[in-house]
Parts: sequence; structure tokens; C-alpha cells
Amino acid sequence: MLTLFLLLVLLGSGSVVIQRFLPPPITFLMVSRAVGGEGLSYRWRSLDDISPRLVQAVIASEDATFCAHSGFDMKAIERALKANARSEKRGSGRIRGGSTISQQTAKNAFLWPGRDWIRKGLEAGYTVAIEAVWGKRRIMEVYLNVAEWAPGVYGAEAASQHWFGKSASELSSREAARLAAILPSPRRYSASSPGPYVRRRTARIQAAMGTVREQGLAACVAR
Repeated sequence: MLTLFLLLVLLGSGSVVIQRFLPPPITFLMVSRAVGGEGLSYRWRSLDDISPRLVQAVIASEDATFCAHSGFDMKAIERALKANARSEKRGSGRIRGGSTISQQTAKNAFLWPGRDWIRKGLEAGYTVAIEAVWGKRRIMEVYLNVAEWAPGVYGAEAASQHWFGKSASELSSREAARLAAILPSPRRYSASSPGPYVRRRTARIQAAMGTVREQGLAACVAR
């Protein structure tokens, strides 16, 4: 087991360097979903070809401290642990995540789906590596390109075409907020025909996008 772990780390180190400059190949998640019959729509786009509104929206919804942390938001992790402990006591079964955009990018780009401890350990290592080698702008670029936005639909460009019939560069603030709103459960919710939950979440994200702009919370992504 230790030998396998070290081998994965070694192979991963090379992948981190390569993907600093080249678009990631298809991911473990994409392959597993495609094998399951969901198809695969994955269209890489430079961050320059993705609306900055989507950057603001995902920072507002997923990780408001993205530009300030070094890969991990310890306060968010602490809040998630407390919330999950309360859920366990109530028997609700709801799990709250405390992952940053950097952690999600590490998981999506390099690792398989799941919650086992080996994967979580590798996720932490990859997070440190991409923060050091890639920097914030590249992390955001990869994140927006490999995130799942519907069954078989990956990346901002494919998602924009799927849900709105337009390029990711043309997204309005509301459309960007809707895409961010469905990110936690992209297989459950619709961005083009949102129900009450997605509409409420979209409104909150749009309001928070104003704070992101005013306080420069996406400044680390800009050129």
C-alpha cells in the first residue's frame, strides 16, 4: 500500500508540472461517467475566453477567501466539522463540505471520486502542489474547465452551451450565478429551468458577486 501511495505521488508530481502548461486530459470522473453511459462533453477554454462573471460567481458561492488562503480554509473546515457532528447527532445524514476551490480542483483534475482516506491524503498533497506550481489564475482556469455541470457535461464552455446555448464568454451575471448555484449538485438541478431552491441560491450569489467585485476578492485571478 505504501509503495502504491509513493508511486501515485511520483506520477502526480509530473502531472502537476505538465498541467501547469497544457490542458488536463479527461479525468477519472469523466471516464467513469462515460463508461456508465452518460456521454462526454468537455471543451477546454482559456480563462480569457470565459466570462469574468463566472469567476466572480464561483468565488462568491464556493470560496470567498480563494485569493487569501494557501489552499485550505481552516475556518470553513472547522465549521463543516461542527455542522456534520450536529447532523450525525440528529441522524439527518447531511454532509457539509469545507473544501476550497483549490482542493476541488486537485480532486477533479487528478483523483477518483470517493471519500476514502487515501484519496483525501492525496487531495491535500495535490492542493499544496498546485498552489505552489500553478498559482491562483491557473487553478481557477482548470477548475472552471473540469467541473461537472450536468450529467456528461464538463467545463464552463460545455455547460454554457448545454444550459444557455451560448459561449462561456457571453454569460450574463444571472446565468453565471445560476451555473454557480447548481455546482454542489449539478446532476440534480437545472440552470436553464431553475426551481425555487436554485432561484433563491442564484439571488444570493448575485448579491455576493457585488461584494466580490467591490472588495477585490477575485483580484488574484485577473492578469
